[in-house]
Amino acid sequence: MSAFNMLVVLGSTASGKTKLAVELAKLLNGEIISADSRQVYRGLDIGSGKDLDEYQDIKHHLIDIVDPGYEYNIFDFQKDVINAYQNINAKNKLAIMAGGSALYVDSILKGYRLIEVPENIKLRASLSTFSHQALVEKLIALKPNLHNTTDIIERERLIRAIEIAQGELDAKDTINDFPKLTPLIFAIKWPRDVIRQRITKRLKERMNQGLIEEVAELHRQGVSWETLHFYGLEYRFIAQHLQRKLSQNDCFQKLNSAIHQFSKKQDTWLRRLERNGTKIHWLDGEQDILSQAMATIVRTNN
Repeated sequence: MSAFNMLVVLGSTASGKTKLAVELAKLLNGEIISADSRQVYRGLDIGSGKDLDEYQDIKHHLIDIVDPGYEYNIFDFQKDVINAYQNINAKNKLAIMAGGSALYVDSILKGYRLIEVPENIKLRASLSTFSHQALVEKLIALKPNLHNTTDIIERERLIRAIEIAQGELDAKDTINDFPKLTPLIFAIKWPRDVIRQRITKRLKERMNQGLIEEVAELHRQGVSWETLHFYGLEYRFIAQHLQRKLSQNDCFQKLNSAIHQFSKKQDTWLRRLERNGTKIHWLDGEQDILSQAMATIVRTNN
């Protein structure tokens, strides 16, 4: 696979990303990296669309790796993707990223490494006696090509900017370089009326599979209503139902409508990604998706 070293499978919710990723992994000796910000959590199964049975015997990464309540973030994600990619690559297998969450996917496709800079109490104490102008001069010394001049207006933002700049400098020699990725990117496209039908059908199936019971059990185990709110639409609306803020019918209707709106936003993100220069190979969901993908792979390698 000299023309690329990673496949990326994108598309709106309910488009069939996991199914295609699994089929490609079978044919191409691959392993799957999930790019879903919720599937990292144990216990968020039905609502996150984990569908573990769909993976069959294909090895997958970044699923069920942290407990609910842990604030998994984009920095964790990049670190975990890099580790998974290097592990897959070391076995001479093909990494296939399937997702997922737009911000997470963006952070990989753009190929820059983010680092998390925590609050540095010692540094803040040393800066506390600095005048505003002295702080500005220190920031400019750390970042001579400063672009975000709004950071120099407020003292609090100025100190945080210095903290980040110093943290990035300190990490420069210790942080792993981002792997050189040459991804081949697919996106599955369905007519809008068809994807709406697929979304509604899937939501009905998940309700029947025990989605309400899953959310209730998470709360029973100690996951707060506030935390569930941030775990996405399914958990947000079901939590409202469990708190008696919505009837079950209203919950379904509002959740279904919200997922449809989210699907449109995913399509908008994909189009923006393409407009900004990312090459996307579109696959017609109403035709044989696997055949289309394999034909593109053959053309790319020839």
